[in-house]
Amino acid sequence: MPSNEFWTDGSVWIAEPERSVEGQSLADFARNELRVRDCCFFQTSGSEGKRKWVGLTKEALRVSAGAVNAHFGITGRDHWLLALPTHHVGGFGVLARADLSGSQVTRLEGKWSAAAFATLCEESGATVASLVPTQVFDLVSARLAAPQTLRVILVGGGAMSAELEEAALQLGWPVRRTYGMTETASQVATQTKDRGELEVLPIWTLRTDAEGTLTVRGEALAKGYAIHEGETWRWEPIPPATGLRTRDRVSVWHEGGQPFLRFVGREANTIKILGELVSLGPIQERLEALRLELDLPSGEAVICDVPDARKEARLVLVVSAMDDAEAGRLQKGLNATLRPFETVDEIRHVDRIPRSELGKVLLESLRRQL
Repeated sequence: MPSNEFWTDGSVWIAEPERSVEGQSLADFARNELRVRDCCFFQTSGSEGKRKWVGLTKEALRVSAGAVNAHFGITGRDHWLLALPTHHVGGFGVLARADLSGSQVTRLEGKWSAAAFATLCEESGATVASLVPTQVFDLVSARLAAPQTLRVILVGGGAMSAELEEAALQLGWPVRRTYGMTETASQVATQTKDRGELEVLPIWTLRTDAEGTLTVRGEALAKGYAIHEGETWRWEPIPPATGLRTRDRVSVWHEGGQPFLRFVGREANTIKILGELVSLGPIQERLEALRLELDLPSGEAVICDVPDARKEARLVLVVSAMDDAEAGRLQKGLNATLRPFETVDEIRHVDRIPRSELGKVLLESLRRQL
């Protein structure tokens, strides 16, 4: 493991760029109270603001890496371009897959830059990479063409809209949508061909309830959560027999004996306006597609909800580094596609939209900011 983004006390590994007081406290808790060995702890990269550390065994990480390699036929002839932080499971997964397959790895150093990524991709002869949708958006916005050596880019960490996927494919970027989470050591389901559905990897068993909420079970599942509460730690195990009940709503079906998955929405991003359920995810996808359509690549734009005494909640268009005219065009175009009770009637300008290192909008932080 990379020493600059992990540290170990010999029994557990803590995924953080620099040793922190919290990380050391977690290591002591894991060693003395949980009595675990060969366990790696990653902070969740979700958008809900609750701090958790996910405990994954090294074997779980190897199982996940092997399943992804097998699905995409990744071998020692491949060359990874690493552009994600390895103290998150998405970036670490690249190193695990490369180690198992014998692939070469080249790192994109410094702050993310779409131009630098495209240049290094061509110079290194990279064949495979892993990105988040925000990075794909930057490549498309800059109208950068993909080098011919690339055969696949795994896109995870958030939903990639169909419009963004199409725009990336038109520029030659061989993007493939994936679905996964920190708790599953990376991917649960992944796309193989252009515009195809997400195939569930064979290491997973899935089930859904009446509302479509997903429960996942398998060899690569995390052992549980270490939750920091004040000065103490609490362990929340994930029972392997029953699996993890996620907060994601999905559709699962079978074709020819192969299970497929389609992401529908997330419980945490569902609000009520005038008694009607509204999912923020699809609206954000429409907003990102509209930015491409209107050629407004600069700045940031996010849909967020704020409390409303009459309607329970209302939607706000939050923008950063974008002028009034550009924001107004986005608002008008978005409202033309929304249901009447979803209409965005306010634009708010902020200096910075809070995001995780993987580009996810931290909605709880943004709500507090608003």
